[in-house]
Amino acid sequence: MTTPPLRTSSSRRRFLATTATATAAATLGPAATWVPIAQAAPKAGGPAANDQLGVAAIGLRYQGSVVTKVFQDYGASDRGRQCRITALCDVDRHVREQARAAFGSTPRIFEEYQQLLDRPDVDVVVIGTPDHWHSKMLIDAVRAGKDVYCEKPLTLTIDEGKTIRDVVAGSDRIVQVGTWQRSDERFRKAAEMVRDGRVGKLKRVTCATSPNPTGGPFATTAVPGHFNWNLWQGQTPETPFRPERGHYTFRWWYEYSGGKMTDWGAHHIDIAQWAIGEIPRTIRTESVPSDYTDTAGEAAGYNVAKRFRAEFTYPSGVELVVADEGRNGILFEGDAGRLFVSRGNLVGRPVEELASRSLAREDFSLYDFDNLERPPRAGKIDAITNHVGNLLDCIRHRRTPISDVGSQHRSVSTCHLGNIAMRLGDRPLTWNAQAERFEGDDEANAMLSRPQRDGFEVA
Repeated sequence: MTTPPLRTSSSRRRFLATTATATAAATLGPAATWVPIAQAAPKAGGPAANDQLGVAAIGLRYQGSVVTKVFQDYGASDRGRQCRITALCDVDRHVREQARAAFGSTPRIFEEYQQLLDRPDVDVVVIGTPDHWHSKMLIDAVRAGKDVYCEKPLTLTIDEGKTIRDVVAGSDRIVQVGTWQRSDERFRKAAEMVRDGRVGKLKRVTCATSPNPTGGPFATTAVPGHFNWNLWQGQTPETPFRPERGHYTFRWWYEYSGGKMTDWGAHHIDIAQWAIGEIPRTIRTESVPSDYTDTAGEAAGYNVAKRFRAEFTYPSGVELVVADEGRNGILFEGDAGRLFVSRGNLVGRPVEELASRSLAREDFSLYDFDNLERPPRAGKIDAITNHVGNLLDCIRHRRTPISDVGSQHRSVSTCHLGNIAMRLGDRPLTWNAQAERFEGDDEANAMLSRPQRDGFEVA
């Protein structure tokens, strides 16, 4: 296979990206801005153009299988045979066997992910596990010399993101985070339009999700024989087994995730912050706490907030509201108009004005290594297809992906800031983006990390 050259951005896009970053740097300081993709030098250590990449997947209960299937499709003849699935891993034997059936008999099957990191037939690792495992697996994979696709949210804590950023920066590895809305035509265009001034001076952004599920108390039960509960818990406090702490519903326990604030917020806040181009300064929240304590990880029911609203203020004065009510999506409001984007719509007067004032993909400025040969796509599977394709392009050419770890650390940090404020009883907080610490609040700073079980530390 010969990899064709990519048709990427114009010189105008490079100028716009560089200018925008220089402006942001003057406002926020070096620690508060993201390195422009256009300026990131290609990394060494990539595969030859005709090499087929071996892909291993860890965590296959749902989203991990969805993404792995997209990688498998890129191994089909009509996609250029770019990769093949070589290994699969899950702590649930039933899930492993389902994956074996879904992806064929060729891949090796593992219970412990470290065993596949040593394999020479693994070039790329897909991480689709619950949130509390993302950081350690990503770091271990990078240190093992693998490129990575890691599901969102990137981290469980803000300090984990700092470690990831340093480890990846000190390596020659390529890491894509699964915030695939960046590769969805509607969300990408919305962010580009805002940064291009199509709503005028941006004033307010609203990200709407839905309330967190509530439930409990849940009974403890014996651990199923097919499920390695010790491995599943990883770094988190050891606790009696409740099925509701496991597959999918782990999202509603602070020990493993952050509720809708990180589940949907990792997507919507990321797009909002991509368009805003800054990092928040102050955080105010209003929430209704769960009925179940999470002291020492012993909650008997879902312990994320029952209701929540968070308001973030940015250095430029832009306000970001994240609420659990309203039409799911992102509303951008400026002094010259507003636009709304969701997984089904991109609407507003600036969108209507595209008919007379177009914004071509060649003139997009937020990311400078687009493969313009890929058709614009919208919707979950199609957007993931382009998101995985972007990673494969970046692996071949050793460039920084569209959802790089630097930007995604900053995006999920904003999610964590909201949750920390809520868990402190809705105490207003001030964030120092350069130092990545709260100002004058030792209790809040203590929540930038969490105690970790011996043998599962993220470091």
